Amino acid sequence: MQVEAKLKEMGIELISMPNRSTGNFIGARRTGNLVYTSGHGAGIPEGGFLHVGKLGSDLTIEQGYACARQTMINLLTTLKAEIGDLDKVKQVVKLLCMINCAPDFGDTPSVANGASDLLIELYGDSGRHARSAVGMGSLPSGMPVEIEMIVEIED
Repeated sequence: MQVEAKLKEMGIELISMPNRSTGNFIGARRTGNLVYTSGHGAGIPEGGFLHVGKLGSDLTIEQGYACARQTMINLLTTLKAEIGDLDKVKQVVKLLCMINCAPDFGDTPSVANGASDLLIELYGDSGRHARSAVGMGSLPSGMPVEIEMIVEIED
């Protein structure tokens, strides 16, 4: 449980939260040695989101970065539930980072780094991944960040 020990050292606890989604889908699907996650947001255990609003009008890059980091914590919680042990991750393959932002906001990569930086802290080079960081006109419930992830796991 090296990854979970690192998380603990960082003061991060993976807490399963109740499924508050309104859609008819699951949080992750494994096919072969790949796990695809559904989009996750920066939900917090107390309910609601870490922040709500648009980058570039309501929120700062630092707040967006924190949301992306919280979103990755939530993704790791779902991934652990799916595969049982985060040390089974062979490599992170791809992130799709959707950023709720004002039309003229052009720094989506700096926001998405909140998720990417955490993965690299935890997994080193195996945490480096392909990534898209795209601006969106809106996201569900006004959340500022939604991220999907694909990981390769050990057989």
